[in-house]
Amino acid sequence: MSFITDLFSPSENPRSLGAKFRNQRQKDFEDLFFKNFSKTKPVRILDLGGTDYFWKNSALLDLPNVEITLLNLSLDPNENDRFKAVVGDATSMPQFPDQSFDLIFSNSVIEHLYTWENQQKMAAEILRVGKKHFIQTPNKHFPIEAHYAIPFSQYVPKSWVFFFLTKTKVSRLQKWDPAHAQQYLDEIRLLTLQEMKKLFPGSSIYKESWLGMTKSICAHNLG
Repeated sequence: MSFITDLFSPSENPRSLGAKFRNQRQKDFEDLFFKNFSKTKPVRILDLGGTDYFWKNSALLDLPNVEITLLNLSLDPNENDRFKAVVGDATSMPQFPDQSFDLIFSNSVIEHLYTWENQQKMAAEILRVGKKHFIQTPNKHFPIEAHYAIPFSQYVPKSWVFFFLTKTKVSRLQKWDPAHAQQYLDEIRLLTLQEMKKLFPGSSIYKESWLGMTKSICAHNLG
């Protein structure tokens, strides 16, 4: 039972399926990064909705001239002075001039913006503020919904999902707090491959696959 719990637990659990995908994603991202950026020249990275935890094993931290800014809706303290934490809204970043960052990075954030309109605003700001970008999101059509680990829950009424989350243990073998469940149901709008292409026209699409199916989608212009 503990194996199943670990496998479908959130990606913060290093034994989870999500963590395995995240680690491979980070490796693939870094391969692209080092093909585009010098190891000696300064590189400014803006991570939208990121944490220092995500980067703790990254080879980028070995580079003396890489500066990573973490932008979140509230100030998120970090233990590593290599990071700069700032408060901001990814859908509107007037504090940053055009092309002020060498790279915009975002991992599983753009689906948490409530509406398609907000997702369009975030994408437009990414393209305005960054010279390069690498943006990841779960694939709407992957059979197991990424946040609840409940098969096909993205296709049924939200009231049904709320019931399953709060009254049963089908989501990661635990019941959700009702307020937490409702918040997730309100804010999550999963994206399709075609929608990601619309948000980031001209970008390359990197697909993460599992058993021949696309689990998540990354749009980038790193070649």
